[in-house]
Amino acid sequence: MIPRPIEACLTIAGSDPSGGAGIQADLKTFTVLKVYGCAVITCLTAQNSKGVQAYQSVGHDFLRQQIRLVLEDLPIRHIKIGMVGTKEAAETIGEALSLFQGQIIYDPVLQASDGSSLIIPGTLEQLRAHVLSRATVITPNLPELQILTDAPCPDEQKALDQACRLFAIFPKLEAIALTGGHFPAESDEITDFLILRPVRGAKRETEIHKALHKRVKTRNTHGTGCTFSSAFTAYLLKEENHKKAFFKTVNFMDQLLRESALYDLGKGHGGLAHHLFKDNQGRIF
Repeated sequence: MIPRPIEACLTIAGSDPSGGAGIQADLKTFTVLKVYGCAVITCLTAQNSKGVQAYQSVGHDFLRQQIRLVLEDLPIRHIKIGMVGTKEAAETIGEALSLFQGQIIYDPVLQASDGSSLIIPGTLEQLRAHVLSRATVITPNLPELQILTDAPCPDEQKALDQACRLFAIFPKLEAIALTGGHFPAESDEITDFLILRPVRGAKRETEIHKALHKRVKTRNTHGTGCTFSSAFTAYLLKEENHKKAFFKTVNFMDQLLRESALYDLGKGHGGLAHHLFKDNQGRIF
């Protein structure tokens, strides 16, 4: 029998021992969406549903070796990057991916849900230069977008304007999936945005798609950004279309949040119960 090719994604991110975010959330997402997942760890964290207490970065030589060995061996077409942590890690990741030709989806994990920083001071410029510059897709929320652009975004239009500026700064960037849970945070509805780079030579302006959906009332929101980004990565691998991947990701998140809201998953902001995701026939994975 001739072995069949397999769809594979790599996540480069931090580890969450509580299983709600980071590498753990990414691998769970890849699995329920039937994509083979590989993982390179950038740092270890001490956290649970109540917050991040500490983190410890992996040595940059070891980080480089992890990436090299995976890419040498497995058919990785799409890479998701999450928590980077240090400027040395940013530089190492950028160097290790300098020849990678596939899609790079960057989830700019810059601060925890409680507002505490997840990057060492002075690292932001290295993230822009070595990680964001190689990304083909980014998936920020509103606070992350404000940090990346160094500009306040008091409303949706300002946020969209600042997001569009990134296309001029980063030529490899093809799409931005801006999640809308933070503006306004008290609204009963959420609008997520997919912003696509204008086609070179075409007259049309930047293409913006909106996904308006009801906010799921739940405290189990730990790791939603990680899960959104890894789901977008998996769907983009399957669909090879940003628009299809975006709307499928929004629907995936809505279902997962609704299912997870029924359970007690920690004493703080619980994680998502990825294993409860149902396929198109309504079967639990």
